[in-house]
Amino acid sequence: MNKKEILEIRKQFTPANCAITRICGCYVDHEKTKKMESKDAFLSLPEEEAFKYFDIFKKTLSGTVGKNLLNLEFPLEAELPGGTQEFLLKLRDSRLEDDMLLEEFYDKVIATYEYAENYYIILIHALYDIPGRTSDGMEMFDASDEVYEYLLMSICPVTLSKAGLSYNAEDNRIQDRIRDWIVDMPDKGFLFPAFNDRRTDLHGLLYYTKKSEELQPEMIGQLLGAKMPMSADTQKETFQMIIEDTLGVDADYETVRNIHETLNDLIEENKEEPEPLTLDAIDVKKIFEQSGVDADKMEGFERRFEENAGEKASLMAANIAETRKFNIETPDVVIKVNPERADLVETRIIDGRQCLVIPVDDHIEVNGINVKTIRSRMKTEE
Repeated sequence: MNKKEILEIRKQFTPANCAITRICGCYVDHEKTKKMESKDAFLSLPEEEAFKYFDIFKKTLSGTVGKNLLNLEFPLEAELPGGTQEFLLKLRDSRLEDDMLLEEFYDKVIATYEYAENYYIILIHALYDIPGRTSDGMEMFDASDEVYEYLLMSICPVTLSKAGLSYNAEDNRIQDRIRDWIVDMPDKGFLFPAFNDRRTDLHGLLYYTKKSEELQPEMIGQLLGAKMPMSADTQKETFQMIIEDTLGVDADYETVRNIHETLNDLIEENKEEPEPLTLDAIDVKKIFEQSGVDADKMEGFERRFEENAGEKASLMAANIAETRKFNIETPDVVIKVNPERADLVETRIIDGRQCLVIPVDDHIEVNGINVKTIRSRMKTEE
């Protein structure tokens, strides 16, 4: 699913567009014990309560595609009879009215979700009558030819509110505040089936994680039965290893900077595309070659890429690039450079030592204090 498709589903979580038929919940304590279960027609909920659920559902479909929102595919074994896909389809087709299926689902979540405190499992069933679109992208609400039927799950941590004082209006006094158990925004979630090309795609789902580095492999593998993706952090580390393995001991500042700039230029060129930019071994090889990596170092590049990233792997450009910062670090010094002005820093050999050289003609601050440069001294002397 791309950004536009995700946004189209998010827009359903409003009073005017709501197509949620049923909502079910299970409150689990820190000992993995079910403390409370609920089943309701969503439209029967009080308005204020429904609005708070809308916020949770929207958050479950928020974040960066490829980082917080991951498109997962079912491997062949998961689509065989008795596989996880069949179970999720049964749950969806039951419209959450089969108590035994619900209990089995909650048990699977509790068995695979790693969390040491209390949490609340929320599961909804919804029907979206997909409006047709003209060639110029205008929606035709009377020209629908498919209904997208889906499940959305959100797992929300439940935390105790902080201790404090509050004002009691009835007694007109300040008193100890009652501490409540608060349902926080979701930590994990998924949308099944996927909504690809504005149609139902039973071969995939969309997985949400609040923290990109905490994917919970057991939940993805056992509850969802999907292929475990490479996390955003792992993709970044993999790309760094590919650079180091390719350049070897001869890695120099200018070449690494060129790779950084070439990659960011490529991201900028593709920023209007609906699909996130992904790079396979051939794409990364082109980036290295355009960045001036010596031809002799590019020999066997595909093998090194596969050794680090895996067979037929691809990396998401947004996960491996640094578009907002460009840091240069030594054991004792860290230099932060505007990514668009990385060219200001160069390396030179001075008195037999490799040095970083940065022109500072106009303005320098040391801990917020302005200090004079050579140019400002010359102007003062004039």
